[in-house]
Amino acid sequence: MYQKERLDQILQIVKRNGYVTVKFLVESLHYSNATINRDLNILEKQKQIKRTYGGVEYVEMQGTPLKFRYLIMRSAKLKIAKKASEFVRDGDMIFMDSSTTTEYMAEFLSTKKNLTVVSNNMTLLGKLSEYGITAICLGGRVVEPPSMLGGEVMLENIMKYRVDRCFFSSGYCSEDGMLNSAFMHKLMAQNSRKAYYLVDGGKLDLSRRAKSFGMSFSDLFCVISDHEFSEEVKKKYPDTQFVKV
Repeated sequence: MYQKERLDQILQIVKRNGYVTVKFLVESLHYSNATINRDLNILEKQKQIKRTYGGVEYVEMQGTPLKFRYLIMRSAKLKIAKKASEFVRDGDMIFMDSSTTTEYMAEFLSTKKNLTVVSNNMTLLGKLSEYGITAICLGGRVVEPPSMLGGEVMLENIMKYRVDRCFFSSGYCSEDGMLNSAFMHKLMAQNSRKAYYLVDGGKLDLSRRAKSFGMSFSDLFCVISDHEFSEEVKKKYPDTQFVKV
């Protein structure tokens, strides 16, 4: 296999999973540790991946700045966040990611009793702690100032918890139920009894986006959206609930 082909394969594996270990790449592609590490150094210089101790993260193309994401589809996000909060029960322990949609849930969780929230969003945790909610930070490095955390430490810490529910969003998803989730979202879903995906209709136009998908609706307990998914899609995922706001 030529180096370019190998680089393309490595990038596709990392892109598909969000995060993988060097050991996983060595075993998957059947090349030596030295060869894979040389290839990873090349991809990192090209700013397509970011290396961490023993692992590799996919580097997403820079998207809309955080301060503007709070404004995009704000009305729909608030409706989705309010509906999502209705699924949270007193006494729950939940994961919440660093998306603006889940951050909007904070004000609707203020009346919950004995609630524990585990998140990589320090701003969200600060708001929740003001309501007397137990707020646990996943740690890690700042990947988007001022308060979004990521990296290997954050991923390892997710594995320490078994929670009742997780709530997350992502940059976009396809009409037929594929979403560009990060490896973080996979771990949160795997370590939750029920996974809820929050998606507004503005994230469904893929005509100008790279199709990089990490999960599908089959990995979820519930999809909450202002978009009405087709009956065909609902039949395709019979074990997933669809809630329209």
